[in-house]
Amino acid sequence: MNLVTIIGEALRALRMNRLRTGLTMLGMIIGVAAVVLMLSIGQGAQTKINQSIETMGSNLFIVLPGATSSGGLSFGSGSVKTLTVNDSRAIDELPSINATGPVISGTAQLNFGAKNWSTTITGTTPDYFSVGNWVIEDGTIFSESDVRSATRVAVLGSVTASNLFGTVNPVGRTIRITNRPFLVVGVLAAKGQSLSGRDQDDNVFIPITTSERQITGNQFPGSIRYMLVQGKSAALMEEAEIEITQLLRQRHRISDGMENDFTVRNLTAIADVATGTAKILSIVLGAIASISLVVGGIGIMNIMLVSVTERTREIGIRMAVGANRRAILIQFLLEAMMICFMGGMIGVTLGISGAWIVSQVVDMLVVITLSMILLAFMFASAVGIFFGFYPARKAASLKPVDALRHE
Repeated sequence: MNLVTIIGEALRALRMNRLRTGLTMLGMIIGVAAVVLMLSIGQGAQTKINQSIETMGSNLFIVLPGATSSGGLSFGSGSVKTLTVNDSRAIDELPSINATGPVISGTAQLNFGAKNWSTTITGTTPDYFSVGNWVIEDGTIFSESDVRSATRVAVLGSVTASNLFGTVNPVGRTIRITNRPFLVVGVLAAKGQSLSGRDQDDNVFIPITTSERQITGNQFPGSIRYMLVQGKSAALMEEAEIEITQLLRQRHRISDGMENDFTVRNLTAIADVATGTAKILSIVLGAIASISLVVGGIGIMNIMLVSVTERTREIGIRMAVGANRRAILIQFLLEAMMICFMGGMIGVTLGISGAWIVSQVVDMLVVITLSMILLAFMFASAVGIFFGFYPARKAASLKPVDALRHE
């Protein structure tokens, strides 16, 4: 008996028992749909984190001022002003450092015509934009001469620009920050949310000297809230952290045995942890969904065993007219695989539809890839072969005489 004939017999058997075939297929449909849906959610979370990491910049440290305490309570990093602009300039000279971006920040009200908007004011230097991987969409950033002269110029984040100007090009126009006029020299391309969930585009950047003297004020002239530091390469990150720590301890006259009055955090390491967590989440979601496929496979095996029992006499007749054991084995195995394949097709369609619905209803990023669909199909096929082999082997092992006597 050739393969085409065997496939035809398998299809005929499935058509003759449509209800049983449909119910058997249901477990596979649910399993494959669950795998596609869960993997798409996990992949979406991983992609979202990777996008946030890319907007941060590469090889980054954040250096925070020290902590203070009162009455036994610690107020955390940044509660005391221990970092200065000069510290940032000194770190910039280290051989393992590419650039630094000192920051002082606060909130203020912005006005343009009849419109107003409250947002974060970030006072910094031109290097901050390269360190933080900012892309200018229109206009330009302010210069070092603007910093030295404390010029009233501003670079707007995309959200701030949209809320103040709508569709009007902000470059070359004047806004008021705390009732002081500032010339808009540039608008930044959108970045989206940071890993902490903060909207990075709702921001206004001005020279650090302008911010200190005219907007946010500074009780300790020259002090900063934090600084971003960019290492020259990923391979030099550990060396860079040591150099930053040693330099600041020396500049702040911290003796051996005394605690640092600053904190150096490797943002690249934090980003790697976040990426690893997202990968684990994706694997766990896929594994949980795969349980549905295994349950569906067990259902296939049970139904196929029932089918073998019901068709014992039919098997005996086929063997009596010349069908060998191998043909019987292949036919029942093909029936199980066809159920899995058809169930997989429907399951993939439902999984993709479910992922789209989730993305629309929950506003969640979901990512569906060809490899994900192929993985679901391969797993479904493997389940069909694994759980279909025992019933097929049982059918093939029947003795023709005993099968013909079966009622």
